[in-house]
Amino acid sequence: MEEHGTTQPGDGTTLVPGPGSAFRRTLLRRMLPAVAAAGLGITGIAGVAHGAAGGPQRTAAADFPTWGTRWVVHADADTRSPAVGMVNASAPGKDRITADYQVDTGRRVCEGSSCSSYMAHLTGPVSGFLTVVAVAIPQDRLPGIPVQGAPPPQPGVSRQEMLARAATWLTADNGAQVSYSQAKVWKDGYRQDCSGYVSMALRLPTPGTNTVGLATDRGLTRPVPLGELKGGDLLIDATGDNNRHVVIFEKWNDAAHSSYTAFEQRGGHGTDHRSLTYGLPGGDAEFTPYRPVAFSD
Repeated sequence: MEEHGTTQPGDGTTLVPGPGSAFRRTLLRRMLPAVAAAGLGITGIAGVAHGAAGGPQRTAAADFPTWGTRWVVHADADTRSPAVGMVNASAPGKDRITADYQVDTGRRVCEGSSCSSYMAHLTGPVSGFLTVVAVAIPQDRLPGIPVQGAPPPQPGVSRQEMLARAATWLTADNGAQVSYSQAKVWKDGYRQDCSGYVSMALRLPTPGTNTVGLATDRGLTRPVPLGELKGGDLLIDATGDNNRHVVIFEKWNDAAHSSYTAFEQRGGHGTDHRSLTYGLPGGDAEFTPYRPVAFSD
């Protein structure tokens, strides 16, 4: 069944993409972020748990689009294992797949400039394992899907770690900030909106909780007085008379507490690090201060 196989030089990995140019694959990877993310069913995978070290943690499968033709589905998470079926056997991109976990095989599969070492465990339309290269997403692994053998992410253990993680998105897009989107997910699997950004900084499970969850889940945060804000605390507008929003407090700008510096993922700009007055007298009164429970103080 592997009639279009090629071999990746030097690593012994067999590729089984269908007909289609490398240019087309690269173009898809560049043009499909919004389309692919729209097909992921973000709300359906928001509660996905992460696999424990002993094996995959079964969850409801998430749905993804594919591209190309004649991608072989294998019996095991190894491209050299027997074929058990095929995706897009009759037409390019005909089949969508559902997957409940993925495996980092350590063996890179490439088609054109797109590569991945991950294989997804399919629950449909065929049961088995498929290279993630066949999935029409811009990432090298499936966003929001647990990785077998990976330890579950834990909330950031220190304020310094959280602020350092928040700063990474300022230059993550080839030196530029990560763009804002409520539908897309970034390469690390987190949603590119304000609550997805905060979830990333806290190392919460991908693709991230929502703004209301950050304010109401006492397993994540607790209210604190405004004057007690410290670096890594949050200011959250969870009522949304205008728009629901959350920012990460870094430091007060002066002794009078008239403004503060914060990390923010905002519409029309993306990741930002700037002075704000949300929640302060004379500022947006809908914002309330909260402290992540991961911090011991």
